[in-house]
Amino acid sequence: MKKAGVFGLLALLAIALVFPLVVPDPTIASVAVFTLLFAAAAAGWNIFSGYTGYISLGHASFYGLGAYTLALACRAWHVPGGYLPFLIFPLAGLVAGVGAIPLGWIALSTRRHVFVVVTIALFFILQLLAYNLKPLTNGSAGLFLPTPSWSEDVFYLPFYYVALFLTLLALGVSWWVRHSKFGLGLLAIRDDEDRALGLGVKTEVYKLGAYVLSAVIAGMAGALYAYFIGAVYPQFTFDPVYDISVAIMTFLGGLGTLSGPIIGALLLEPAQQYITIQFGSNGLDLVLYGGLFLVILYLLPEGIVPALRRRWTNWRVSRNNAKRTPAIPQDAGTEVPLLIEGESGKR
Repeated sequence: MKKAGVFGLLALLAIALVFPLVVPDPTIASVAVFTLLFAAAAAGWNIFSGYTGYISLGHASFYGLGAYTLALACRAWHVPGGYLPFLIFPLAGLVAGVGAIPLGWIALSTRRHVFVVVTIALFFILQLLAYNLKPLTNGSAGLFLPTPSWSEDVFYLPFYYVALFLTLLALGVSWWVRHSKFGLGLLAIRDDEDRALGLGVKTEVYKLGAYVLSAVIAGMAGALYAYFIGAVYPQFTFDPVYDISVAIMTFLGGLGTLSGPIIGALLLEPAQQYITIQFGSNGLDLVLYGGLFLVILYLLPEGIVPALRRRWTNWRVSRNNAKRTPAIPQDAGTEVPLLIEGESGKR
């Protein structure tokens, strides 16, 4: 199963590398950019929520911080359109990570359901600040980013490959965390935090570290979104739909798995974009998202990857047992004497 997963990821990578060259349609290319963007965001969200079990519904805070960092940096430094804004993406991730330290310290002083509520509250506080700090954020009028200098024929290619790189980076960080002592501590927290603390795991430090790592990836994803759209508005960068989307994608693929968030994004984001293109942004996509979330929790509570892994394991076990079971020899020409109760000693 592990070999099949590695082969599948390599096949997806090969397809992703040639996809915009084989399918040059602008609409499909735009959907592909958003799909990779959300794949990276979901993989980053999974580093914290999937490995610790703390479900964060306020990660759009860092998504928005990254977007505004890029917009403000381009305005302050008079960065022209082109490839230079891409070099500011690490700064956007760094600002989001630094911002995650005090926010995470506040939120992680609580647990489970209270933590979910606190992350939502912190998110709405940042959204209100983006609306009201008009000298800095320009309020609801938003900020505009420089226009890319390349031609329309290849407009989507730089964004696509930067989004692909960001997805691979998030996947690589997730793999490193999953196979490190740090990741082992996070999984121990997910299983039983009090017991992990009793065994010497520095739970507060581990949780905050995962929270910051996740925020860095979300910040860079927000910067990519802002540059691709060309503008930053509070209602779109600090967007609760972002949190719902990454959570559903991760749950669908498999919470706490390596490839689950990627699979979830590849399945859900094109569907969401198709619904938006066909029916417009009239709230129907949110209704479908909410209904889909309930269906996923009911039919696939573990997600696609864990369900497939369990069925694969069960199939292999049953197959091995069938091979080990000896066949009972039967000779059609041999008659087995019938022993009648009470006459077993008679011949």
